[in-house]
Amino acid sequence: MRTGLVQITASDDPAGNLATLTDQISEAVAEGAGFVLTPEVSNCLSTSRTHQREVLALEPDDTVLSGLRNEASRHGIWLLAGSLALKLPDEPRFANRSILIAPDGGIAARYDKIHMFDVAISDEETYRESDGYRPGRHAVLADAGFARIGLTICYDVRFPDLYRRLATAGADVLTVPSAFSPVSGAAHWHTLLRARAIETGCWVLAPAQTGDHPLRRGRPRSTYGHGLAVSPWGQVVLDMGVAPGVGMLDIDLGAVAEARRRIPALLHGRAISGPD
Repeated sequence: MRTGLVQITASDDPAGNLATLTDQISEAVAEGAGFVLTPEVSNCLSTSRTHQREVLALEPDDTVLSGLRNEASRHGIWLLAGSLALKLPDEPRFANRSILIAPDGGIAARYDKIHMFDVAISDEETYRESDGYRPGRHAVLADAGFARIGLTICYDVRFPDLYRRLATAGADVLTVPSAFSPVSGAAHWHTLLRARAIETGCWVLAPAQTGDHPLRRGRPRSTYGHGLAVSPWGQVVLDMGVAPGVGMLDIDLGAVAEARRRIPALLHGRAISGPD
């Protein structure tokens, strides 16, 4: 499957972000993509909860999701809205939700980010994602016909049990749309994504936010970029650097079978007791 990764520098304006995404999706399709992936919080990257409450919507009312569904249908492609920040009907926090859209524009799968980014990278860079977002509880595997796709988001990548669970359930491709910190990205991004591919024998696709984000409210935010595609053997076959744009690759599921034939680690798990 010809696949396109979209890398953007999202703002906190959903309408502007949709226009950018639409242009880049069209570019990927022009290069032959039948599957296109966007980064984490593609609809609105914001550090202001007040601003988010003003501009975000419930899933049925989200204009970026509606626009992406139209794009999938118009081009006849599979489209992963890497994640969207969405209001919830039953509590004040939001959902960080990855949505797989089918070629007819229908929603094929939804996944809410399980692991919340509550960290102190430095005195100047701290995050409390759980203050604003409700964590998900369920792993999600979707059958897109051309591949079985395990959906994850960003900070999930540090929790390998999730990826092994998806792979043993049948995933061929693991998606990791992200808005990674430049500091932790430089230290860990490539290593973590390659490890998840090597451990599972899956393709790992990680579209990314990049650069200094133009925010109207809240504290400044920068992201690492380097949207990656990693083969089931752990080779980086696409590294998008730090510029916004589209990266292309071909997904060959034969590489999944070959990696797992050579090292069938998914078959070698053992029940372990202790430590006490």
